[in-house]
Amino acid sequence: MKLQAMLKVLFTTVSVSSLMLAGCTPTQQASSPQQGEASPATVEVQQSMPTTQPAERTPDVVYVPTPPEVVDRMLSVAKVGKNDVLYDLGSGDGRIPITAVQKYGVKKAVGIDIDPQRIKEANANAQKAGVTNKVQFRQQDLFKSDFSEATVISLYLLPELNVKLRPQLLKLKPGTRIVSHAFDMGEWKPNKVEQVDGRTVYFWTVPEKIPANLQQSTPSS
Repeated sequence: MKLQAMLKVLFTTVSVSSLMLAGCTPTQQASSPQQGEASPATVEVQQSMPTTQPAERTPDVVYVPTPPEVVDRMLSVAKVGKNDVLYDLGSGDGRIPITAVQKYGVKKAVGIDIDPQRIKEANANAQKAGVTNKVQFRQQDLFKSDFSEATVISLYLLPELNVKLRPQLLKLKPGTRIVSHAFDMGEWKPNKVEQVDGRTVYFWTVPEKIPANLQQSTPSS
C-alpha cells in the first residue's frame, strides 16, 4: 500500500509539472517571431527613406559644408519666401534646402547631388528635421538636371563649374534669383556681393535680355 501511495504522489507531481511546462511553451513560441520582426513604425521609416544608386561619375568637388551663418545670409540675400521653389545644386548634407523650408518657409526645396553618400545624409537630415513633405533630394548630375521650375538657385561649387553652368542658368525664367557661396560667374557680374565672417556671397538675377558677352556658349571643361 505504501508503495502504491508513493507511486500515486510521484505520478501526480510529474503530471502537474508537465501541465505547467505545456502552459509556458505556447507563450514563448508566440513571442519568438516578434523578436525577429521589425515593428510597424520601423518598417514605415525604412520604406519612406529614398534609396540611392551608385554614383554616375566622380563628383566634381570635394564636399565642404557651408557654415550656418553663410546659409542664412545666402537665403536672406536671395529674399526667399513662402512662394519660392529653391534648387540647391551640389546640395551635400542638405542644409540649405532644409533651412530654406524650416526657417524661411519656402513651399518646395530640391537638392541635387551626384554623390550617393551625400544624398543618404541629406535624406536622414530632412527626416530628422521633419521637412520631408517639402524637401526632396535627387541623386543626379547637375549638368543633366532639369531645374527650370526654380525661382531660386543656390550654389557652392568651383569657379569653372559656375561658368560651365552659366548657360543653363541664363535660360531660366527672367527674375530667377541665384546665390553662390565663395565663387562668382566670370563675366556675368553679380547684382550684389556681401561678406560674412570672411566669406563671400554673390547674388544675381536672371535678366530679361541676356547681354551679348554672355550669349555665346561656354565650352565644356
